[in-house]
Amino acid sequence: MNTLQLVLLLLGASVLVVAVFRALGLPPILGYLLVGAAIGPHAFNLLPNSEGARHLAEFGVVFLMFTIGLEFSLPRLFAMKRIVFGVGLAQIAATMGVTALLAVACGLSWFAGIALGGILAMSSTAILSKLLAERLELDSPHGREVMGVLLFQDLAVVPLLIVIPALSDSVQELARELAVAGVKAAVVLTLVLFLGQRLMSGWFYLVARRKSGELFMLNVLLVTLGLAWLTELAGLSLALGAFIAGMLISETEYRYQVEDDIKPFRDVLLGLFFISIGMLLDFGAIARDWPRVLGLLALLLVGKLAVAAALSRLFGAAPGTALRTGLWLCAGGEFGFVLLAEAARTHVLGAALVQPVLAAMVLSLVLAPLIVHFSDRLVMRFVASEWLLRSMQLTQIAARTVAVDKHAILCGYGRTGQHLARFLDNEGISYVALDHDPERVRAAAHAGESVVYGDCTKSEILMAAGLARASVVVITFADIDAALRALHRIRAVRTDVPVVVRAREPDDAERLFAAGAAEVVPEALESSVMLATHALALLGVPMHRVVKRLRELREQHYELRRPDAAPEGDFDRSGRPRAGPHAWRTASRRARRTRLGGTPPQSARTRRRPGSAHRSRRRRRPARQA
Repeated sequence: MNTLQLVLLLLGASVLVVAVFRALGLPPILGYLLVGAAIGPHAFNLLPNSEGARHLAEFGVVFLMFTIGLEFSLPRLFAMKRIVFGVGLAQIAATMGVTALLAVACGLSWFAGIALGGILAMSSTAILSKLLAERLELDSPHGREVMGVLLFQDLAVVPLLIVIPALSDSVQELARELAVAGVKAAVVLTLVLFLGQRLMSGWFYLVARRKSGELFMLNVLLVTLGLAWLTELAGLSLALGAFIAGMLISETEYRYQVEDDIKPFRDVLLGLFFISIGMLLDFGAIARDWPRVLGLLALLLVGKLAVAAALSRLFGAAPGTALRTGLWLCAGGEFGFVLLAEAARTHVLGAALVQPVLAAMVLSLVLAPLIVHFSDRLVMRFVASEWLLRSMQLTQIAARTVAVDKHAILCGYGRTGQHLARFLDNEGISYVALDHDPERVRAAAHAGESVVYGDCTKSEILMAAGLARASVVVITFADIDAALRALHRIRAVRTDVPVVVRAREPDDAERLFAAGAAEVVPEALESSVMLATHALALLGVPMHRVVKRLRELREQHYELRRPDAAPEGDFDRSGRPRAGPHAWRTASRRARRTRLGGTPPQSARTRRRPGSAHRSRRRRRPARQA
């Protein structure tokens, strides 16, 4: 198979499988692994010579380590030092120690146990960070612990990539190689950190002055691969050089541009890497050895859960937070596949052990979103104090809102929520804002604002905020999935309260309207409306014409995006909306049309009936004579 056929095969299979996994809401990593397993030597054997694909896939790891270096920040590490260098370091060390003891007890060598412990200690940064963002839990206590541990795991990959290949040597050779590698790494890091920072900033400044996107992209590739090559010449790994390159650029003002430019290369090449990992999967061997696979899966989930939860509790976390941290971190991660490939290449782990370990890690990634979904229920069931803490939180929210009535509930108190709160204050309308960022809530409380800590996607929090007495609910964040969850909770409690939702794109409006939103405000439309206002005014168009055009645009857009008008049965004979779950929607439409000078819905107009006293005041014009 020539190179072009290889590339076409990998691209075609990846596009098909990843599209299916995206539609099912599963991680694309699993799709890449299945593609590799299908085209590998243990299935259809479409790639008899896979060495070229493996060499190409190694660059995926290089660019992945480069992006991790871009996210490396000394101030961030210092701010999270208790979690990163406390819980994170202890989790890696404890997992490796426990796994090594179990491996020796099962008849394996100690160095195989150390390598296996490093492999299983990793958790998925890509999957867990995405789930935390979707569930609005990045700033929660367990969210901060999970992100801190994941950050240390990312950093620990670099020394583990040096240690694992050296484990195949004797103890004396291992100690000598590790000492030499440590000295080399210290020299390289010293030179790069003290001299490279100024050189990198000045060099990128010279390149950016040329104002060429092509030149900038070529320079990023040159720096990344050049430093990776230099560290390989020094006897270290390619990944270490790429990590150093990212770390140097992270302290410059070009970090975000570089991250955007490098992301396509990283994602495509990393997909090839996971395909190469999937080619190691032998479903026949796994089917023959399924008890061992399930046993390893159970040990992985239960063992990491126990270690992470115990260490989190030891470092001062509440019992509920510790259990949540353990549940989030118990599955495997993508860096585990990186280390497993290195261990298999250097024969630190035998082929008979690679297959069940690889299968257990794949199954754990499949189960990770499911475990996260049920984590709250598990914590509430097994941690008695969690009920007390939840009831105290609800009591505090209810105490703040018991005196307000016919108020507005603001879901989210970011910049949008704060501006909206000032508008409501100026109009003398009371409000209660819910936010999940404790620092933001504390600052707002010190300023005397009506903001409480709570998750607006939970029914009990909404009820404590006075949803039964509220006149309107405004969802101020633009996360479509979180907004849909909040709408579902609101509609489960009250069907008559109007809900105004913010959306990033106009295409999200249909989903939000279908979920029960009264109004959806798309950011893209409103920003373009304001740009048009200023542009037309500067062009000399009279302001009354500008206002008219903008009103027509808004009317046309919102009417097109809104679901159909209420059916005929939703109005009585006098044209008033009947009582029902959507009466607020119909009434708000008629009121807004009347307020803007439009016409009410056809079903609400006064109809001409035979014998009716109502007659149209407009007379028909006589037909023009031919």
